[in-house]
Amino acid sequence: MNKEQFLAKLNDALKRIPSSEREDILQDFREHFEIGISEGKTEEEVANGLGSPQQIAKEMVATYRLEQVTESASTGNVLRAVWAVIGLGFFNLVIVLGPFIALAGFVLSGWLAGVSFIVSPILYLINVVIYPEIFAWYDLFFALFLSGVGIFIAIGMFYVTRWLFKGFVKYLNFNMRMVKGGMKHA
Repeated sequence: MNKEQFLAKLNDALKRIPSSEREDILQDFREHFEIGISEGKTEEEVANGLGSPQQIAKEMVATYRLEQVTESASTGNVLRAVWAVIGLGFFNLVIVLGPFIALAGFVLSGWLAGVSFIVSPILYLINVVIYPEIFAWYDLFFALFLSGVGIFIAIGMFYVTRWLFKGFVKYLNFNMRMVKGGMKHA
């Protein structure tokens, strides 16, 4: 594969990132070709030395997505970063997706428990309006107690969510470094 074919394949594989980022990456690889040619290598030798344009693009997209998560911590950015890291290899499907689903389930269940406890007095009062004969002071106070517990759970989940989010982003970065390091030594 010559320089133009390599750059065309790389450009096609990088369509998921903004054009300014893509141009910077393509310019870096043009420089790789220029340096290789100045050292007496052919375009084919330089292309073979660089590796697969598709795999390079997967790594670049994963790196870009992880940088986005670091800059702007949104759910969409996290999901895009997870999918980009999973795309680096089949091994990552198990190693990244499994922990992600487990953490997402834990966080979601914690938030649902907190919110359901918080709204328990409202639900109890709605039930009393529908069936007034079931009113009991004990039940009302217990619902208010659960609401207080729910507030503490929600506050705790706020901090737990932030901590798990930061930890998972570090895990994604670690995983990506491992994949890149493993591929260099293969």
